[in-house]
Amino acid sequence: MVHDSTDNPDDRARKARAAAAETPQQGLAAPDLDPAAAGGDDEDDALLPDILEESGAVGEEPLATGHEAIERAVRLAPTSPGVYRMLSANADVLYVGKAKNVKKRLSNYARQSAPQPARILRMIAATVTVEIVSTNTETEALLLEANLIKQLRPRFNVQLRDDKSFPYILITGDHWAPQILKHRGAQTRPGRYFGPFASAGAVNRTITALQRAFLIRSCTDSFFESRTRPCLLYQIRRCAGPCTREIDFGGYTTLVREASDFLSGKSHAVKQELAGEMEKAASELEFERAALYRDRLAALSAIQSQQGINPRTVEEADVFAIHQEGGFFCVEVFFFRTGQNWGNRAYFPRAEKTFTPEEVLGSFLAQFYDDKPPPKVVLLSHEIEESELLANALAIKAGHKVEVTVPKRGEKKELVAHALTNAREALGRKLADTATQSRLLDAMATTLSLPHAPKRIEVYDNSHIQGTNAVGAMIVAGPDGFVKNQYRKFNIKSEGITPGDDFAMMREVLERRFKRLINPPEEGAAKAKDDDFPQWPDLVIIDGGRGQLNAVREIFTNLGLTQVSLMSVAKGPDRDAGRETLFMPEREAIKLEPRDPVLYFIQRLRDEAHRFVIGSHRKLRKKDIREAGLQEIPGIGPSRKRALLHHFGTLKEIERASIADLGKVPGVSAESARRIFDYFHPQPG
Repeated sequence: MVHDSTDNPDDRARKARAAAAETPQQGLAAPDLDPAAAGGDDEDDALLPDILEESGAVGEEPLATGHEAIERAVRLAPTSPGVYRMLSANADVLYVGKAKNVKKRLSNYARQSAPQPARILRMIAATVTVEIVSTNTETEALLLEANLIKQLRPRFNVQLRDDKSFPYILITGDHWAPQILKHRGAQTRPGRYFGPFASAGAVNRTITALQRAFLIRSCTDSFFESRTRPCLLYQIRRCAGPCTREIDFGGYTTLVREASDFLSGKSHAVKQELAGEMEKAASELEFERAALYRDRLAALSAIQSQQGINPRTVEEADVFAIHQEGGFFCVEVFFFRTGQNWGNRAYFPRAEKTFTPEEVLGSFLAQFYDDKPPPKVVLLSHEIEESELLANALAIKAGHKVEVTVPKRGEKKELVAHALTNAREALGRKLADTATQSRLLDAMATTLSLPHAPKRIEVYDNSHIQGTNAVGAMIVAGPDGFVKNQYRKFNIKSEGITPGDDFAMMREVLERRFKRLINPPEEGAAKAKDDDFPQWPDLVIIDGGRGQLNAVREIFTNLGLTQVSLMSVAKGPDRDAGRETLFMPEREAIKLEPRDPVLYFIQRLRDEAHRFVIGSHRKLRKKDIREAGLQEIPGIGPSRKRALLHHFGTLKEIERASIADLGKVPGVSAESARRIFDYFHPQPG
């Protein structure tokens, strides 16, 4: 989708979100099911007594208690559209639903004589109160429902997980020489936004190719204004050099227009224009200029070849295909904009196995577009119950008509079939990975004599250079592998810590982490993002030997932590992988065979923690370098700093340079070159 940042439709979606903000507890719901009409599950019904016991409902007759709570709500419920929330005794939101007639919908839940599936009965049994928010229309109710589900993640709703924002390409509009860059988040900066793209990698590759094709600058405005000579990007023909007027205003404006046209779907016209200019230059014997047009055409071809399938008849559409297997769901999403394929992404929404693919897909779509601009066409693999209502809601958000359809023939049907194949394959890989991970966790529990297979493993590591820029990090793993939305970094804040004191840094990290668990904030901010994933670890792993283990054990004792298993991993001689020693409290050291899968799994956990903490440390250090500048390097004064910047163009290029390249700069000796290189490439502690 291509749109200007000045487009800011004041629609009902904003009102719906405002309504959500005013309610005491917010959340969003999955497609409503009429419990009176829903079919049951014989297996679940047979297990109903056990299920009700696990639901956490209070009282000897939890179903009767739940029905009474809903009946009380029915007496006060409006007959107009709205959103209702079912709450447990702990005030946790169990379910968020919407209805055209709230009173009628809640009455269906209250009817004890009607046959209902076990999932609905579990929800009713755990319900102690119902909250209702009225809306003007059913469309507003749908928008509010989706918003609340994403915020509250109710247990009995379909939940969209891993909902990261999508990256866009932005060509700025607040400077005479527009900049091209990757953008995430609110689209507040003036300019033209092109997207969404499925991944940051797809955006970066496209921007790199666009720079080769259209020579648009990617540098910041402050860097642009400070230039006195063209930078390296100009030298390698990836920028036209507007900063030093290597190209005039009219010429640069033409380049920006061509780039915008290409991203807007006019790629054929742009390529024809460039081909004509190349032939003209060649006929005038200006072969260097002709070669420049040739390279630009090649860059455009590279962009389109990387995009895979590019439809002929679909200008702008999102394609959704859902596949169900083994009680799990996968939704594959493809983005087509301006007739080009801008990537795809697989989602694995959380939903009970009793949901049908149509129900999961309908709820997924409402949540997916809660914070994203809809395209003109949404193509689906399955018919959803409220497609017309969803189309109206998306049209309100987008400010234009949105078609939601299941194609029956032609190229659109082929696109859906292709997405369905990807969904099937992605879910197959996911199930295989999950099975492998579960076997590893079971084997780890056996090898380490843990009480049960760990559902949450936390691994901690520290990084610093002579005590500076100290940072600690925690990575998390579970039955589905690494859980990256649970990763945390800890900037070391204690002023009394001796530089390089790893024990003191680890103490600060662990105390900050577990004190927050022991005494969570009032609003439950410490609660895990996914209700199925525990917030307390079963196993904590640290890098080090018996000494580090005893130090951490003392910290746990002071905090009163007894239910968490603890292990340290000491590197082998000469840091050889496969010769690590494992230490656990009150047990002999454990040495596993180098080819043992459990040892390999522990190595992966430790290496992931090391990767994450080193990355966090480098970001912190680079920030300090940017703020301090080159003058922080001993022996590098203003004259050498200017010489380095004139030679390399940017601080980033200086950081990339080898010692030999640094030594070629006038005024920089071999010793200074080594000092500069060591400054940018330190060995972390």
